Amino acid sequence: MILVDLNKVNQNTSSNTSQLPEEIYGRMKVLQSKLSSIDRSIKQYLLITFNYWNFTITDGALRMLVVLYFHQLGYTPLEVAALFLFYEFFGVVTNLTGGWLGARLGLNRTMNIGLAMQVIALGMLTVPATMLSVPWVMAAQALSGIAKDLNKMSAKSSIKMLVKDGAQGKLYKWIAILTGSKNALKGLGFFIGGLLLALVGFKYAMVIMAAVLTAVLLLSLKMLDSNIGKAKAKPKFTELFSKSGPINILSAARMFLFGARDVWFVIALPIYLGSTFGWNSEEVGGFLALWVIGYGFVQGIAPRITGQNSGGRAAMLWAAGLAIVTTFVAYGVQTGWHPQPVIIIGLLIFGGLFAVNSSLHSYLIVAYAREDGVSMDVGFYYMANAMGRLIGTILSGWLFEMSGLVLCLWVSAGFIAAASVISLWLPKEHHAPK
Repeated sequence: MILVDLNKVNQNTSSNTSQLPEEIYGRMKVLQSKLSSIDRSIKQYLLITFNYWNFTITDGALRMLVVLYFHQLGYTPLEVAALFLFYEFFGVVTNLTGGWLGARLGLNRTMNIGLAMQVIALGMLTVPATMLSVPWVMAAQALSGIAKDLNKMSAKSSIKMLVKDGAQGKLYKWIAILTGSKNALKGLGFFIGGLLLALVGFKYAMVIMAAVLTAVLLLSLKMLDSNIGKAKAKPKFTELFSKSGPINILSAARMFLFGARDVWFVIALPIYLGSTFGWNSEEVGGFLALWVIGYGFVQGIAPRITGQNSGGRAAMLWAAGLAIVTTFVAYGVQTGWHPQPVIIIGLLIFGGLFAVNSSLHSYLIVAYAREDGVSMDVGFYYMANAMGRLIGTILSGWLFEMSGLVLCLWVSAGFIAAASVISLWLPKEHHAPK
């Protein structure tokens, strides 16, 4: 009887085992059917967003790691700023030429090239600490800057190709979600950077991030549409500079807007929080991470705040509001009136208003851009964005070393006021040229 029962058990087990692959196969077929029913544009949007998310986390972590690690090594604020000089400078060059490359080669290639270059840049920083000289780190940062702006230009230009003409509300919504989620994850990257520095050190943080991005690159090479963004007529190199008045005006406003953010946020603020308030690297990274995550959340819901058909007048008014808030923060810190609460609360309000400004700009450039060769116009615009970051980064280290955070804040307020005035010349309507 025991033998018989054992045989029955074996038969039942064998039967269940043979049925298991069939059940798994059936479920996989159902999942595949559901995935195949998703619209192609949505699948490509999700893949582009996934690429952009992963890249952004490593970019935020890398920036925080470099700022904190080299400040711990005794570098002055200006020397730390110098490490980002090539990162920002080559961002200017990349956005200008990257749009041209995207129009000729396709945005899938420029996105994948950006992922590959970031892997190489992270690998360069895995060398022993004795080899981390200023020129070597600047060279790695140059590669990272090229990679970041290739990836960003490719992601935002691609969305123009995935949204049908006339669907301005949908375009604004998709751009806002991509931009907002990117900045939220950049904030997460700040936190991860500070955490990795404390847990595994600078070198192994680079190794971990390079391994993750390599896996993302392999997925992108396999699944990203090869025809996204390739212009029907191959643009000439002489067509790099925008001939559109609205795009030139918006680009000038963008330059001042992002210069205003980075003049106090990039170098001055992290060092100030550590040296003046006594925060450690995890606290600095964690606070800035929460700030950027909240900033990204507001960007994602910006269409609900401004309205989905917002134009140049909205860009001017939101910039004016941001300039007023920055002026109050600068005055509060200068007079010494509870500087820590003023900076923390002021930074939160600044982040919310800046997020709306940034998201609105990101939508307007894609709305203004030509459909054929969209990356040319978007690349030119982000060239101005990178120029603002370059100016802000250099000034952040120089002004902070010369006169402290107060001067950085006053310059920031002046830059935002300039962005608001420039925005007066933006058109109220936002019809894209063909």
